[in-house]
Amino acid sequence: MNKHTPYLFILPAAILLVVFFFIPFFQTILMSFQDYNSIYNPVFNGFDNYIKLFQSPIFYKVLINTFLYLIVAVPILAVIPLFLAILLNQKLKGITLYKILIYLPVIVSIVVAAIAFKWLYADQGILNYLANSLGFNSVGWLTDPNWALYSVVIVTIWKGIGYYMMIYLAALMSVPKELYEACDIDGAGFFTKHLTVTIPHIMPTIALVVTISSISAMKVFAEIYVMTKGGPLNSSKTIVYYIYERAFENLDLGYASAMAVVLLIIVMIFSLINILCFERKKYQI
Repeated sequence: MNKHTPYLFILPAAILLVVFFFIPFFQTILMSFQDYNSIYNPVFNGFDNYIKLFQSPIFYKVLINTFLYLIVAVPILAVIPLFLAILLNQKLKGITLYKILIYLPVIVSIVVAAIAFKWLYADQGILNYLANSLGFNSVGWLTDPNWALYSVVIVTIWKGIGYYMMIYLAALMSVPKELYEACDIDGAGFFTKHLTVTIPHIMPTIALVVTISSISAMKVFAEIYVMTKGGPLNSSKTIVYYIYERAFENLDLGYASAMAVVLLIIVMIFSLINILCFERKKYQI
């Protein structure tokens, strides 16, 4: 075999990576230093976009919304799927049906799911009908600034639980059964067994789920676009939606690119924290 043959196999993937990642990546950085008031003749303006960005109260508002979205969604997406995976890893009748039902939201289009939940959240929707039937007042799920963001988070959680559950189920298959048998012999209970055996053994998978769900929460877009358009009063607007709004509605490409660079730095920080906390041993010489 020619020594260059392995590189030929890598070449198609490398070309795709260069075209769809590295070129847009460097173009975004370049655009973040330009003024696009004249869309056909951008002017280099140094760090003006970044200065304007960090002086904008709306940017801090969407940044807080993004982190709030992350803080609410990620713990739930890390814990509930693990609990479901442990339950579904038992020998139960009809277990395949339960797996299908829990995984079903994953294969539903996010747009379809967002529209369905928008109907549920409507002022005259099912949720308010049930609330009124129980004697409670109607809630502005998508029209009240206090509720809008959390209403959208529920859609993300509903969509993600089945996906992360399957990741955990795959990880649970690697846990040696002898360890569970030893726990049974020692008289360990259900929770003790999984706290002392399951969780330590699949900790890298838990770290992976936390990282993936964190990045997904920070770049959420479709749910907000379909359900609230970032409103009311910017209460559900996250950084990715704000980037879209400034780039494609206001045509302020330089400002939007500066936000995209800031978002990239935040994502890289989260990835670095994951490496330092959970995967440090892999990178030690």
